[in-house]
Amino acid sequence: MAEKTYLQAISDGLRQEMRRDKRVYVIGEDVGVYGGAFKVTHGFQEEFGPWRVIDAPLSETAIVGSCTGAAIMGMRPVAEMQFADFVSCAWDHLVTVAAKQRYRAGTAVPIVVRCPSGGGFSGGPFHSQNPESSFAHIPGLKVVCPATPEDAKGLLVTAIEDPNPVLYFEHKHLYRRIKADVPEDRYATPFGEARIHREGDDVTVVTWGAMVYTAAEAADKVESEGISTEIVDLRTIVPWDRKAVLASVEKTSKVIVLHEDTHTGGFGAEIAATIAEEAFEHLDAPVKRITAPDSPVPFSPPLEKAFIPQVEDVVAGLQEVAGY
Repeated sequence: MAEKTYLQAISDGLRQEMRRDKRVYVIGEDVGVYGGAFKVTHGFQEEFGPWRVIDAPLSETAIVGSCTGAAIMGMRPVAEMQFADFVSCAWDHLVTVAAKQRYRAGTAVPIVVRCPSGGGFSGGPFHSQNPESSFAHIPGLKVVCPATPEDAKGLLVTAIEDPNPVLYFEHKHLYRRIKADVPEDRYATPFGEARIHREGDDVTVVTWGAMVYTAAEAADKVESEGISTEIVDLRTIVPWDRKAVLASVEKTSKVIVLHEDTHTGGFGAEIAATIAEEAFEHLDAPVKRITAPDSPVPFSPPLEKAFIPQVEDVVAGLQEVAGY
């Protein structure tokens, strides 16, 4: 074990897989000579060479399209989007081709698309989005949203091994802010298995990514009021761990779904609907969603703070639901 930042854990997991399997390669804008926009691939081109750490032109369409072809031919490409927002340029290749290739021809398409996502640093509307729900709607794609350094490494290993296209959303605000002990050896964290970040008895908070820490801070604040909060970190939203969520709801009878993505059509709506369908008789309060509003991400720091769910928003939600 060694203490690693969230970013270092991603870098280590990727490096280990490239050393283990020569089919794994990296492609993206500035991933080689520059070492990546956030330095995840710093030093990779020196170790693996320019044919496995490929500096691509400024075309997400070309990056993901080439990955699809290479994956069909047996390679295991890892594409980096400099920001998750830019993945929309590759929508057609991901959604129309890669996601459907297995259904159409039975061909595995083992692509990983790394998507640095999220706000909290005044990146504005084109560098701060959390578009995970857009891809969660598409059969054939898997969607991963790690919150901890340990999961960031283990889930990336699983994503690279998976025969299907995987969207790997790594939250930029966690890169150098979160540190934890991470095993040095190779390991894989399974998809579809939630993690109980905090055990509690009164209210369940279902969340993922950076919001895990917002929920934890809010839970600390309401503990003195006698409110015991259980935090379920989904880790992956396709597939997502229905059993863990329903078990926690059965235990607490009150639930908040928290995410940084916007409200309408966010993945929290799917979770809330599932709880209403399958755990209605266990509920003692309506399911509450705490999300960003239906707006582009503001550039102004005060406006961005108002946009992203804050600790005080979760505290208010916990108080409301606990007192229902």
